Amino acid sequence: MQLSAFKQTLGQLDTLQFQLPNGQFVPAHFHLTEVGHVTRNYIDCGGTLRQENKLNLQLWVASDTDHRLKPDSVLEILQLAEKQLAYTDMEVEVEYQESTIGRYRLAFDGIAFQLLNTQTACLAPNQCGIPQEKPRVRVTASGVSCDPNSGCC
Repeated sequence: MQLSAFKQTLGQLDTLQFQLPNGQFVPAHFHLTEVGHVTRNYIDCGGTLRQENKLNLQLWVASDTDHRLKPDSVLEILQLAEKQLAYTDMEVEVEYQESTIGRYRLAFDGIAFQLLNTQTACLAPNQCGIPQEKPRVRVTASGVSCDPNSGCC
């Protein structure tokens, strides 16, 4: 989710919820402890220089169970951070501590912000000798693919 969409959504909400990929919610008394403009410069395994820019939000849970962060407070925090960090519209990434610190992409389902798992991947598979996966096709004698439940295979 881009920062502009995140801010627009925040402006329409009364309460703030973040749901983890396993369906559980981040406890409602979470804190937003950091807003960071993270620039990552790296070279992939094929030798291509790359750069990522993301806005990183760190959520943290303390023992103050009466704490509730409202959407308009998050907007104020983002406005302050924007002045100090001079960032523009970019992808939002969320950090949250479980058994280790997880990094999540962000989406919205109409009720809660969804924390989506991130994945690693080879960015230069043609340079690393990784074979491209070929789709598996079942073919009949006539050359038409066959439904495995039809009894023709």
